[in-house]
Amino acid sequence: MFFRRFYEEGLAQASYLIGCERSGEAIVVDANRAVSQYTEGAAAAGLRITRVAETHIHADFVSGSRELASLSGATLLLSAEGGPEWQYEFAQRDGAVLLHDGDIVPIGNVRLAVLHTPGHSPEHLSYLVTDLAASDRPLGLISGDFVFVGDVGRPDLLETAVKITGTMETAARTLFGSLARFRALPDFVQVWPGHGAGSACGKALGAMAQSTVGYERIANWGVAARDEALFVRQVLDGQPDTPPYFAVMKRMNREGPPLLRELPIPKRQDPANIIRLANASDVVLDVRPADAFAESHIPGSLNLPVGTPLASWAGWVVPYDREIFLVADDAGAADRALHEMTLIGLDRVAGWFASDALASWERNGRQLQRVARLSVSELAARMTRSEVTVIDVRNDMEWGQEHLAAAVHLPLGQLSRRLDEVPRSRPVVVYCQSGTRSAIAASILLASGLGDVSNLRGGFAEWTREGKPALRD
Repeated sequence: MFFRRFYEEGLAQASYLIGCERSGEAIVVDANRAVSQYTEGAAAAGLRITRVAETHIHADFVSGSRELASLSGATLLLSAEGGPEWQYEFAQRDGAVLLHDGDIVPIGNVRLAVLHTPGHSPEHLSYLVTDLAASDRPLGLISGDFVFVGDVGRPDLLETAVKITGTMETAARTLFGSLARFRALPDFVQVWPGHGAGSACGKALGAMAQSTVGYERIANWGVAARDEALFVRQVLDGQPDTPPYFAVMKRMNREGPPLLRELPIPKRQDPANIIRLANASDVVLDVRPADAFAESHIPGSLNLPVGTPLASWAGWVVPYDREIFLVADDAGAADRALHEMTLIGLDRVAGWFASDALASWERNGRQLQRVARLSVSELAARMTRSEVTVIDVRNDMEWGQEHLAAAVHLPLGQLSRRLDEVPRSRPVVVYCQSGTRSAIAASILLASGLGDVSNLRGGFAEWTREGKPALRD
């Protein structure tokens, strides 16, 4: 049996290529839109992709299954479980084979047994993999968003993302029932989850790429739970904020994502054309490093630097209903940004400008904007004189551990929706843990019309390193 895991760092998302080296057949499970990695990986192993499958209708990235099946000529396999409300609308149009609990998917000498494991979502499937050339005992479980290393899939997304009221507790109880099926598997079965640490599809995902049923039975709090009422309370408590783009992903993946190869390729724009953005409703997304953005940028632009989790933060702050223009240092940076944006369906990128376009902006009589950056001592002095409003854009857990005593707490993911809560009577200083998220926050605040915004250099980590006082709730 051939096995290869692909991992998209920006989304902490895993997909799997499994093949039979004897027959040359292969299946890809939970592909993202970067489909060339799978075709190239299969070709390098001497395999041809004959099946493309999904565990469920994804909420955190655009599925590449439809794209990959169309490109490779493979048969598309989709869940038929979960009831009529949770069927793939494009399944019949694309000639997909619908899977039910207990079905078997043969890939040469490799067998995938279909398990219906609802809870995270009603239609969720897991795939129990057996290498028949070695044994008739199962080897591993592709668990999708059902069981992670150290955690279980969150059951609240139908309510918090899709806005179906009153579903999260029922889903949590359903998940508890599905976990009994997981615990019944042999200890030696490996667990190959759909996400790793950093994903918003759970609250305490481990960093290890894989685990075993036996180890998760010991170390995974959700798998170990035996009291249903307690499990329901625990699994719903402390889940991270639901990114607003999750609802868009659910709809897009259910309806059928557009094929990337049929979309126009964003081109580099003439620097002189940047002046057209002065009074346009287009989104200007500056993907240069935060320091470069702070020195000078187009007024109203948002800063999401390449090298940060651009895809996940873009889903929080970039609208899906407007044209987008990028500002990047070079073609390589623009390509990396485009890659991450297509992963979450931000397909309306109309083009990109190199950083030399900033000079063109000034030549046309327009002023560039900047973000002031304060040292810890400068902020401390201004706070003593009550000259500034301080905003902490870290998450709830970070805030609860320690924060600046005078700070207002507005997590970065919520900032765009809560701009009316930003005090505007004094200059604003934003901070996060290290300065990355606060740089994004500063660009959001400036784009909203706030005139005087500064970023704390080094963030809260630098504040504590210099021995400044903090408040613990």
